[in-house]
Amino acid sequence: MKNTLWHRVLRSLPDPGGRKSDSSEGYVRAKRLLGLRINLGRMVKDVVFITAGVFSAAFGLEGFLLPNGFLDGGATGIALLTARLSGLPFPALLVLINLPFLAIAFKLAGRTFALRATASILTLALVTSFVHFPDVTHDKLLVAVFGGFFLGAGIGLALRGGSVLDGTEVLALAVGRRIGITIGDVVLVINVAIFGVAAYTIDLETAMYAMITYLAASKTLDLVVEGIEEYTGITIISPHHAEIRHMIANTMGRGLTVYSGKRGFTKGAGAHEVDILYCVITRLEIGRFLTEVEKIDPNAFVTMSPVKDVRGGILRKRRLH
Repeated sequence: MKNTLWHRVLRSLPDPGGRKSDSSEGYVRAKRLLGLRINLGRMVKDVVFITAGVFSAAFGLEGFLLPNGFLDGGATGIALLTARLSGLPFPALLVLINLPFLAIAFKLAGRTFALRATASILTLALVTSFVHFPDVTHDKLLVAVFGGFFLGAGIGLALRGGSVLDGTEVLALAVGRRIGITIGDVVLVINVAIFGVAAYTIDLETAMYAMITYLAASKTLDLVVEGIEEYTGITIISPHHAEIRHMIANTMGRGLTVYSGKRGFTKGAGAHEVDILYCVITRLEIGRFLTEVEKIDPNAFVTMSPVKDVRGGILRKRRLH
């Protein structure tokens, strides 16, 4: 845990279970101030993320997609397609098409999330209406790739801020719960339908470029939400666990967790106690990590699994003196 000022204040105060009421009141007051400080910090971060996301998405739309008549997937894609076919203003369509999704969000995720999402989508509509970005390029491939990039970055930043700029995922969550399929499958079906309608009503080339835009947006969204560094959780079982633990802490400079386990019965041997080591490293450190483990125990049992996100602990390599 970070050694912040308020955490130091809390630790310096006597336990609230003590006899002195003044100490108890001081502890409660400090704890309340710590909570307010954390909530305020989180709120500021969320506002910054959502604002940056709105302007990034608006730049992708106005600087690339809208001037060239390009499409995307999801609710934004439906609004773009409807605007192109009907001539109605895109900002108004963006809000109208997302209204059913926002109603679903209110039921599934609660009022706070629904209000955030509504405010974010309304802000995006206002920005695309009143803030004008220059047309960057008319090259079709560049429009598809970079329009998708900035749109995906905007959606990802909004997600990091606890909101959405596209309600398709909310619909996918509701449908997935009812019929028992994954959210990704529902989103895929929705986008296939959008691209199919585009191919039929406009032309096949427009639908194909829309697929490129969607792929660029989805990959950028994953990058923004999950981060550039991909983390890997590693579990090690070895009779030389003490040496490996020392290597992880001192050579790799990483924190780790030690579980008390028991080996299963194998042919000719019974169960016995063993320490199980678990740590999280970045993808770039896997090769070096496995090499260090092999130096200690070439027969160590090692499993690796992807980790979407991490908080706290020793996540960065520290300097060793």
